[in-house]
Amino acid sequence: MKKCNYFFEFLISHAKVYGFIFPSSEIYGGLNAIYDYGPHGVELKNNIKEFWWKSMTQLHENIVGIDSSILMHSDIWRASGHIDKFNELLIDHKDSKKRYRPEILIQKYVEKNFLNDPKKKEEILSRLSQSLKKKNLLDIKVLIDELCICDPIFKTKNWTEIRNFNMMFKIIEKDLFLRPETAQGIFSNFHNIVKSNRMKIPFGIAQIGKSFRNEIIARKFIFRMREFEQMEMQFFILPKEEIKWYNYWKKSRLKWHLDLNLVNKKYYRLCDHDHLAHYASFGSDIEFHFPFGFQEIEGIHSRRDFDLKNHEFFSKKKFRIFELEKNYIPYVIETSLGLDRLFLAIFSSSLKEEELKNGKKRIVLKLPYCLSPIKAAIFPLVKKNGLPEIAKKIFHDIKIHHRLVYDEKESIGKLYRRQDAIGTPFCFTVDYDTIKTDTVTMRNRDNMKQKRIHIKEIPKILEKKTGFKKILKKLFYST
Repeated sequence: MKKCNYFFEFLISHAKVYGFIFPSSEIYGGLNAIYDYGPHGVELKNNIKEFWWKSMTQLHENIVGIDSSILMHSDIWRASGHIDKFNELLIDHKDSKKRYRPEILIQKYVEKNFLNDPKKKEEILSRLSQSLKKKNLLDIKVLIDELCICDPIFKTKNWTEIRNFNMMFKIIEKDLFLRPETAQGIFSNFHNIVKSNRMKIPFGIAQIGKSFRNEIIARKFIFRMREFEQMEMQFFILPKEEIKWYNYWKKSRLKWHLDLNLVNKKYYRLCDHDHLAHYASFGSDIEFHFPFGFQEIEGIHSRRDFDLKNHEFFSKKKFRIFELEKNYIPYVIETSLGLDRLFLAIFSSSLKEEELKNGKKRIVLKLPYCLSPIKAAIFPLVKKNGLPEIAKKIFHDIKIHHRLVYDEKESIGKLYRRQDAIGTPFCFTVDYDTIKTDTVTMRNRDNMKQKRIHIKEIPKILEKKTGFKKILKKLFYST
């Protein structure tokens, strides 16, 4: 556990020092669970988005995209059930003024105090599960009192009663809400998309966008935040083909993650839901082994016709498909991937500390080449004798096609180490032989091996090694 905590602290520090992620509003003390993406972070994030977007909308002829607004009519959230049902349980501590989720308090207490008594542990968790199902808030409070659970800070038991807490952010003046999910923007535009793009069942609608949730316990760096980004796809199908497409997208989405080739396959697992959301008939999570253990990274659900049927009822508009003298409300299979969580999975699994043959260590971010913020770095060996001019010409000739960096501020060894730390796959160094032969030294990030190549080969190498073409072809021909 201490090793995991050390690595996670190291990861957070590295992300800040090298311009990936900063605490938001840090000069004023920051905001809990709100972060800003720095210069390298936004490049990595945009590359992840581009890869997901291309794999969804470019590889599938029957999936199109949309970008719906963050603010929508409040009746959308009434129809979706968010106003009435998007709640978490909340308990306050009167002394510390801290808020907690009571079920988490109980689960953590049981894990810590009944490690050697599995029978008692199972008994308590079973009782908690039954109380949650029955929405018996009184019994959950009684359980907290019986276990004598104290506030972690004040070590006292001065708790309030348990109550429901709606997780949407409300803009009070206008009776509007910041959206808690991106899916409803897709459903509310269902017929606009069907008509404008002549879509036929089955088809999908993809979207990348910000969502906002007033999390009671936001934690674990960017894993759980109040402002986050989702990459979702809603796939509309014939009701009788629900199981077929649900299984297809479970398999397809897991393969998408595995093809990134981040770590061993054992770091992923597919878990079917025991407790389904109110809108779902089937649900599974793709879980990833983060530094703090297995947690959800993507969810696949059958939302049935819940959303479209409710919008039809509330709006008095028809949300139906008319085909061969039949009309019906299609079912929906949803794939919902947390962009920030995927960023954390990629970043944490790529960050390495390696011991070199000379006894020294290096920090290297072994990102997938196609996702790296910087594709290559161009250096002059020394800042004289015309070498900077040659290096700058190479940089300016290629930068229109690839994200590059030019640097001459430090020794070549230190320049290599910095590029290792931000995940740059290749470094090209201009030296005195370049003047004679038009060749440069190419260094590979992962194995640090070097070889000489002609200047004209640089664009071809970058296109082949760092572009999306290779991985997209692999995805396409295996589906």
